[in-house]
Amino acid sequence: MTPRTLVVPFTDLSATDVYAVARLRQQVFVVEQECPYPDLDGRDLEPGTRHVLLLDDSALVGYARVLDDGDLWRIGRVLLDVPARGQGLADVVMRAALESCLGRDVVLDAQAPLARWYATFGFAPDGPEFLEDGIPHVPMRRPVA
Repeated sequence: MTPRTLVVPFTDLSATDVYAVARLRQQVFVVEQECPYPDLDGRDLEPGTRHVLLLDDSALVGYARVLDDGDLWRIGRVLLDVPARGQGLADVVMRAALESCLGRDVVLDAQAPLARWYATFGFAPDGPEFLEDGIPHVPMRRPVA
């Protein structure tokens, strides 16, 4: 697999891209992790939001969302399709997301088992663990580089 990343605002996504993103986010978070939540929260459309797509040929195999929260960046919705896992491709998605986060601290809410992985990118715990949809999460922050 020779993946390529694309980091774009919503307006640069095609209808096919939007469908693939929504489908993959639903498959991973709602179906696989059994977390029925309102994924389409309106933030995808914000002008400062960036969508990180990991593509294998034209197939979407990974994704992350970068939100512009004014004084900081927020990364979320980090995921890989099942066949893409175990190949180090999540690192590719995170590096691409972080490259779009210039000049400000970056925060995220890590699923607790993934906190060590996020630490490899410079994130550190930034508050107490909490439950979201029955899954333990750790708020994490990466100071501006």
